[in-house]
Parts: sequence; structure tokens; C-alpha cells
Amino acid sequence: METLSVHRLTSTRIPTIDGEFTLSLYENSADDKDHLALIYGEVEGQENVLVRVHSECFTGDVLGSLRCDCGEQLNASMRRIAEEGGGVLLYLRQEGRGIGLLNKLRAYDLQDEGYDTVEANRLLGHGADERDYSIGAHILQDLEIPSIRLLTNNPEKIESLEAHGIDVSDRVPLQPHLNQHNTEYLQTKVDRMRHLLELGPLHDGKRDNAHGTDVQALQQRATEHFQTTGRPFVTLTYAQSLDGSIATDDGSPLAISGSESMSFTHQLRATHDAILVGIGTVLSDDPRLNVRHSSGKHPTPVVLDSQLRFPTDARLLSREGPKPIIATNDKAPDDRKHALEAEGATVVRLSCDPRGICLDPLMEDLAERGVESVMVEGGTEVISSFMRQQMVDHLILTVAPMFVGGQRALSTLASDTDDAEASSFPELDHVRYRWLGKDLVLEGMPVWPE
Repeated sequence: METLSVHRLTSTRIPTIDGEFTLSLYENSADDKDHLALIYGEVEGQENVLVRVHSECFTGDVLGSLRCDCGEQLNASMRRIAEEGGGVLLYLRQEGRGIGLLNKLRAYDLQDEGYDTVEANRLLGHGADERDYSIGAHILQDLEIPSIRLLTNNPEKIESLEAHGIDVSDRVPLQPHLNQHNTEYLQTKVDRMRHLLELGPLHDGKRDNAHGTDVQALQQRATEHFQTTGRPFVTLTYAQSLDGSIATDDGSPLAISGSESMSFTHQLRATHDAILVGIGTVLSDDPRLNVRHSSGKHPTPVVLDSQLRFPTDARLLSREGPKPIIATNDKAPDDRKHALEAEGATVVRLSCDPRGICLDPLMEDLAERGVESVMVEGGTEVISSFMRQQMVDHLILTVAPMFVGGQRALSTLASDTDDAEASSFPELDHVRYRWLGKDLVLEGMPVWPE
């Protein structure tokens, strides 16, 4: 029997939204398919290289089908590899877990009749998973990578690569986003194919969306940022309409995002130590700012309130979770301070600049309290202040399919000395998008002008 071999035919530069990769095309002695290696950075001879071995999925990778998690895994892997600063994504041409596109589409029809993905494959005369990772192992060996950290939820993939001589030093999970089309498919992967997935608990008869990969990556970034800078990591998140409104024209509360987006927001809250709003939000919405639509710990509320208008009967003083921290200035009335402290709040006096902005001393105070991450939810003045002072490390924007004609999220960002307002606005890097119900969620890292 002929020994399997691979040969690199060519390599070329591929700029992507995640960064610049090198794409190498391989031929092999086993089949006539073009297998690919997408390489970021210098990987030759490097230990513990981050690697994704991805099997072709036309419906998921190209069309963005919601029936599987393949397209999402492809995009998430490219992003994780770019953020890592080096890694490899192998694109193996074994469609439909090895049964080909025609049979995969036939299997989809059987799934619509009530069979799960394993049963459908077997009714067509195929195994549950017919993929072969030997070509992928040979490509990794050609790249001279001694050991890898594998982006996968599939233990069989690890076992197969190790059987072909690849040292898998660690498994890096890729938790999926759930939707109405893929939940049963993913559950079958867990129950019948040994996949290591955290699909989340049932909530009101529906399964929570795990968002595990994004949450884990954000938590890691926040911890590293705090350890490096000593300042809490700031995630700015808010929902707006198609015309950019976050509230009605008179400032009245407005339900913008749908239930799926709300669940995601509460998961984000649970991953941050504190959640920050302005006093306007407290007065208009009387929010609880805790975690109700997901599982996890409640963040500590932080409210910017220069005149201590915070009501002593606000729900933040009685809801489940830590008592609020109210940040004010040194001119706030003492009687209001004492009244709020009597209700359990912590009132912090800060030295502010002439414009009343106290973010720098506030971040210092929160850091001293052990707060490593802060989620900022608004409203307009708070969002604008954090943007104006370039104190946003990650931005998550939810856009709902409606028009409101109300208050915008951002006021002018230019300082008094700026010649042009546009010079203060950031761009976003490492941008990614996802649909949660009918809402479009945009996420990225601000890049500030010098």
C-alpha cells in the first residue's frame, strides 16, 4: 500500500478582516482534492501552536446556514488565531463529515422528517462520522510544528491526530451559539458523538445561548488588561434602533433589543465585576442591573451621580446582588450622602476636572476595590464620556430592526481643543457580527486616533 504523502504546491498572501494570512494549497497521494492551510504568523518549529482542523461545509462556511455551527467555528477560529498572533487553520475537503455534499443534503431532508444527524447518515448507508485526519496530520508535519493546541469540541479529532503522530498538548473549546435550527443537532453531537459542548441550561422552556467562546476570550482579555495596566477593562455595550436611537425623544425608557439579545446581555453582565450607568438611567428606568436571564454572579452596580439625585427607594438598593457604588464629586450634599449610605450604598467622592468628568479617579478607585472589569451600559452622557476619554477596550452594539427618531447614543466626542470632531472618533478592529433573533450584534475593539 502506497505511503500517504502531501506536497505544498503554492502559497500566497490573503488579507482578511482578522489580519493577513498565508494560504498554502496542498496535493496528496490519497485523493484528488485540494486541501488548504491558512497560516498566521511564524509557526515553523514553534511549540503549542494554536490550530484548527476544519472540515469543509459549503452550507455553513459559504451560505451561513444556521443548521450547524461550522461557519461560526471557521470564523471564530480565524479570529482566535489572529488574536493569538500565530496559528494554523487546516481546511480539509471532506464535506458532510466525509459523506459528500449530495448525501449531506439528503441527510438534511431526513432530519426534517424527524431523524437526528446520526440516524440520517446511517439510513443513507454511511457512518455517523467518516472523516479522516491523516492528510491534516501530514500537512502539520510538513509545516514542522512540534506540538499543537487544538481548537475543537471533538475528542475523536484529537485521538485521530495523535494516532498519526501529532502532539496535541491542549484542547481549546469552541462553544457555539444556539438558535432554533441547530439546538437538536448540537445536542445529538453531545449525546451520540462525544462532543464536549456546554449548551447551557433550560430557561423558560428554551435553552440559554452559551456564547462560551466569546465570553471566555473576553474574560481572558479583561484579566490580562488589568494585570498589565492596573485599570479595569471596560466593555461598552448598548442597543440602538436603525436610526441610532437608544431612547425616545423625551428620554422615556424604550425596549429595543429582543429576548435573545437580552439573554446575551445578561451573560455579559455575569462576566464583569461591575456594571456602570449614569444617574439619568436610574431616574428614568429604575433598573436592577443584575443577572436574571442567565446564570452567573451579579455585578456590582456603579452609578455616576454628581448631585446625588439617586432615590433612596431605587430598586438598586433592594434587588438581589451587591449594593451600588455611587460616584459623585466633592460638592455633593452631605445629607444625601448620609441618607444613601444608610440604605447600604457606598458613596465615593471623586476629584473631577472642570467639565465634571471623573472617570480617571473612578477607575483608580474601582481598581483599588479589586474590580478588574466594568460593563458600561449608558446612557448618552456616560457613553459619550467614556468614548471621549478613549476609555473603551471592547464595544458591543446591538442594532434592532426598528426606527424611533429619539435620542442618539453619542453626543459630540470632540474636546474643546479639537479642530475637527471626527478626529476623536475611533474605528473598530477585529470586527465580527452575529444575529440574535432579529437583532444584529456588532462587536469589535476600538482603535483610537493619535
